[in-house]
Amino acid sequence: MTQDTDRARLLTLLTELSYENRRVVLASGRESDFYIDCRNTSLHPEGNVLCGKQLLKHIRTVEGVHGVAGPSIGADPLVCSVAHQSFLSGADGIPGIFVRKEAKGHGTGRRLEGTRNIPDNGNLVLVEDVFTTGGSALRTIDAIRNEGYQVVAVFALVDRQEGGLERVRKQSGIERVEALFCR
Repeated sequence: MTQDTDRARLLTLLTELSYENRRVVLASGRESDFYIDCRNTSLHPEGNVLCGKQLLKHIRTVEGVHGVAGPSIGADPLVCSVAHQSFLSGADGIPGIFVRKEAKGHGTGRRLEGTRNIPDNGNLVLVEDVFTTGGSALRTIDAIRNEGYQVVAVFALVDRQEGGLERVRKQSGIERVEALFCR
């Protein structure tokens, strides 16, 4: 498949597998008459490959990236897909980091998992499934920065166009905050 064909197919899968016309309460507490659950696409075999390819295409345009990170659990398949596709591409591999909502209460007590693959103070790209208010991305950026890493770009699969993308850009100070698709 070509990049354009891959992008079109990913949009088809997102529309068929992840979009629902129904009333829901979002993580932000807002009510909505539609829901976008990208995990149904990112956990689908073809969807996972296409998510990784499309996100990697954007990540490769950012200089000095040492890794890709995302908030668990929504971005876990995206992080893995990008790491996998980066290895398959034959270029420098991009390791992944999972960011927990809170530190583990046992073992190492870490909030970030996979950091041994990233240099101290390394540059990370944050991937998200959906931007709504941007709250999840901002909390994740804070967690990453608190561990000494830099977030150099943020890419989401879908922007619900409810102000989240702009809020993340403004409050984080990160210039590259983009979505692959808009509702």
